[in-house]
Amino acid sequence: MSTLRIEHRTRFTYGSEIVSSYNEARLTPAWLPRQRVLDSKVEIEPSTWRTTYRDYWETDVVAFEVLQPHAALTVVGTSIVEVSPLRAREERVSWGDIQGPRFQDLLCEYLGNTPTTEPTEELAAFAEDAAGRLSPDLTARSICDMLHERIAYVPGATSVHTPATDAWEKKSGVCQDLAHLAIGALRHVGIPARYVSGYLHPKRDAEIGESVAGESHAWVEWWTGDWHGFDPTNDREVSDHHVIVGRGREYRDVPPLTGVVAGETTGLDVRVTVTQTA
Repeated sequence: MSTLRIEHRTRFTYGSEIVSSYNEARLTPAWLPRQRVLDSKVEIEPSTWRTTYRDYWETDVVAFEVLQPHAALTVVGTSIVEVSPLRAREERVSWGDIQGPRFQDLLCEYLGNTPTTEPTEELAAFAEDAAGRLSPDLTARSICDMLHERIAYVPGATSVHTPATDAWEKKSGVCQDLAHLAIGALRHVGIPARYVSGYLHPKRDAEIGESVAGESHAWVEWWTGDWHGFDPTNDREVSDHHVIVGRGREYRDVPPLTGVVAGETTGLDVRVTVTQTA
């Protein structure tokens, strides 16, 4: 079990003063059986109005607006979260169970691909071959292993709007691309899969109290009798160094920050700092 303090600081700067900005922040970690949120707050400067709500995907959202002249906007999400390791499961459902009408209906939202997650023919063929030889769990793991091997992690190689097909063709991308690719392949063979937005403490051997540059991260969960988290970017099981903020069909369901401004954004500075405190 780990206790992590996370600070996610985002600063937008604009070419000239703007007078209106409407935004949503999804920076609050989720309360889950293996994840307890001990403290959490979102600070916004400037802000003229704000409210909170829980969206359709069960993610806590801070909606805010700025209706005064401003040349910069700073949003800081700070949380302290206690995370337990993922428990290993031995019993999984069969292909027949997954493809039966009960779960196809209950989990339909996580079975259909979107233009963002749609796999290429080559990726779909790989998934079909794996599904023809392996169990659902081993198929999912085989897909993630292959993606980790073939897709290079290259910061800045793609944008938040890049579909999985583009990342596949480039053979490079970031964590959200690997998650979208894995989701597309999993859904193609009938395994329910969802996108997870959160944070990763990247340094396993960090000392207690040591602050390190962390990441706003994305990984995948697939359903084979229960939801199972896996990080295809790092090719490893989700651990007590992964903190979940939200889950959805793809990135656009759980963006950390989204909104519109009446002006041009000329600068963006994002910093995530993670400290293991226990």
